[in-house]
Amino acid sequence: MSRKNDHTDTASLENFLRPVVEQFGCDLEAADIAPAGRRRLLRVLVDRDGGISLDDVADVTRAISKALDADDIMGEGAYTLEVSSPGVDRPLTLPRHWRRNKNRLVAVTLTAGGKLTGRIKSASDEAAELDVDGKRQTVAYADVAKAKVQIEFNRAAGNDEEETPADGTVEEN
Repeated sequence: MSRKNDHTDTASLENFLRPVVEQFGCDLEAADIAPAGRRRLLRVLVDRDGGISLDDVADVTRAISKALDADDIMGEGAYTLEVSSPGVDRPLTLPRHWRRNKNRLVAVTLTAGGKLTGRIKSASDEAAELDVDGKRQTVAYADVAKAKVQIEFNRAAGNDEEETPADGTVEEN
């Protein structure tokens, strides 16, 4: 069955790619096709608990490329494959997004209209518990209109452990 390359829909593409990506213990976050001159750009976003390394991305890219070469889902036209992990600006739309951002600061817009900013302390399948100005607050995902991780310039990269208070001593080199 031949598919017309201009009509590859996102749902079919994601259904085709999902099992390939899952072989590596990863989740397919998104796949889309955009025109790029005479070619098309196939962007695939993958992620997993604990994060994804460049080696993981390379392995997934090779597997996706091999699967696409063996199938005609992309049709006859030329395309470029780009596989990456979602950036910090990705909205938190699924429970796993909240879980993967534990201890990060998040800005939440509620469906009822309010806004709050807090640090994710835990995340279940239904809700996240945030530390909002030192108070624990449970936020049900059903009540969230939009949520995004906030970039913190004063926080050391990879410092997702509980913070310990400074004791006031100064170390000189």
